[in-house]
Amino acid sequence: MSTPVSASVASPDVAAPATTPVPPPRTAPEARGLALGLLGVMIFALTLPMTRLAVGTPDAPLMSGLFIAMGRAAVAGLLSGALLLALRAPLPQRADWGPLVLTALGVVFGFPLLTSMAMRHVSAVHASVIVGVLPLATAAVGALLHRQRPSPAFWACALLGTALVVAFAVLRSGGAGLALHPADLLLLGAMLCAAVGYGFGARLSQHMRAEFVICWALVISLPATGPLAALSWPAAPMPVHAWGGLAYVSVFSMWLGFFAWYRGLALGGTVRVSQVQLVQPFLGMLFAVPLLGEGLDTVSVGFGLAVMATVLLGRRMPVRPRPASA
Repeated sequence: MSTPVSASVASPDVAAPATTPVPPPRTAPEARGLALGLLGVMIFALTLPMTRLAVGTPDAPLMSGLFIAMGRAAVAGLLSGALLLALRAPLPQRADWGPLVLTALGVVFGFPLLTSMAMRHVSAVHASVIVGVLPLATAAVGALLHRQRPSPAFWACALLGTALVVAFAVLRSGGAGLALHPADLLLLGAMLCAAVGYGFGARLSQHMRAEFVICWALVISLPATGPLAALSWPAAPMPVHAWGGLAYVSVFSMWLGFFAWYRGLALGGTVRVSQVQLVQPFLGMLFAVPLLGEGLDTVSVGFGLAVMATVLLGRRMPVRPRPASA
């Protein structure tokens, strides 16, 4: 009599696994990472134009590159300290201090200082020729740090996207983008600093909150950025638009943008999400329509769509872990 009962009870147990909800696909975090990365890139897209607004031109110089770089870091550092205190953030682990210092050297000191010095001497379009190599550099640094081996097809998509960005920038400059300028060395150095800072910051964001990563990097930099900002304070009164440019790069480019960017890199992977940066020049151009009264043309839209296609195509290409060496 007990056998039929046990069978009737057992059969639902056997069938239960078939009705268990399927775990979310592994691409869900990656998709979220790409979305957050795009949000960060949208915030970063105005960095170079706003920096140019603050530093002026060789004929009409405004704030110094040193003051822009250190001032933005000092303001963001004070905001970071207040946030860390408000959230009672724990101190970083002992092993995290080294990567935090490297992150700070890359994105708090290197990139802001070198770009601020360069942007007085080159146009935003010219600078975008050099900035176009940043996604490729970030992917290379990410592959080394995270021991990944992107497939040849992924690198082909990355190279194609970089070539499209550079070709677009040269076309927009009427060929002037091909003429090298001494400031290009500063921009190339800035790209290397940013790639290193992005790579180490993304690695820290895998076990720290993304906002804490940039906040700690800014806070540990305050003993240097604060005094340097004070020493390089402009002697003459500055126009409102220069202070507005400084305010943007301080609060958004140096602080809030990294909340989304580092979280996106951690979720989606530095190698893949780095390619979202390819659309940054086109986003900057799009934002210039309402801000500067510039217009869009079919060539610009076509290049933008082509670059986005390389990003989407590259996402489908395999990125495998690098085998451990003996």
